[in-house]
Amino acid sequence: MFDFLEGYDLLGAFWVTVQLTVYSALGSLIWGTLLAGMKVSPVPLMRGFATTYVNVVRNIPLTVVIVFSSLGLYQTLSISLGASASKDINFRLAVLALIAYTSAFVCEALRSGINTVPVGQAEAARALGLSFSQVLRLVVLPQAFRAVVNPLSNVLIALTKNTTVASAIGVAEASYLMKGMIEAEAQLIPISAVFAFGFIVLTLPTGLILGWVSKKVAVKR
Repeated sequence: MFDFLEGYDLLGAFWVTVQLTVYSALGSLIWGTLLAGMKVSPVPLMRGFATTYVNVVRNIPLTVVIVFSSLGLYQTLSISLGASASKDINFRLAVLALIAYTSAFVCEALRSGINTVPVGQAEAARALGLSFSQVLRLVVLPQAFRAVVNPLSNVLIALTKNTTVASAIGVAEASYLMKGMIEAEAQLIPISAVFAFGFIVLTLPTGLILGWVSKKVAVKR
């Protein structure tokens, strides 16, 4: 029934999906944390930038962001992110676009976690002489991260599924291979079932593991 899989690099395509997810998740976590810090900053300019960024980016379809990274950054501005081969350029541009898009949701998840930290803790830390960045880094963010493991896991699962949009600029991830297989084989249902199973294998353990972590690190108030 699945003889048609011979001749296709199924594992290679899903490996590209995993790489897209991991690199984009790390970048989104870093940039999203910086955005969350700016959003609660006492500096109006930083708050304004973070608020505008989040509101604009999360209301733009991901496909538009991905296509802009290729047409706008590479083909118009010749920004190749240090790569020379077309395959590598498309991959890096896709990662950049996924980071830009997903970090807006990471920022909002973290901001909700920051709101769960009692104001008195931050005021006590400031009374001890800590600066805003020290209060955020040493007191607020550690508790905020523990409070938002579940929302962040949902963002990560959504990111895994969103990597399929990278096929729009020619990144050879799982959905790109699926599209090629559907065009070449008269096996729509088996092909769809194989790729659906592949994404379940990628996302289900993530949800289960992070759900377990959330219970372990939950802040008892």
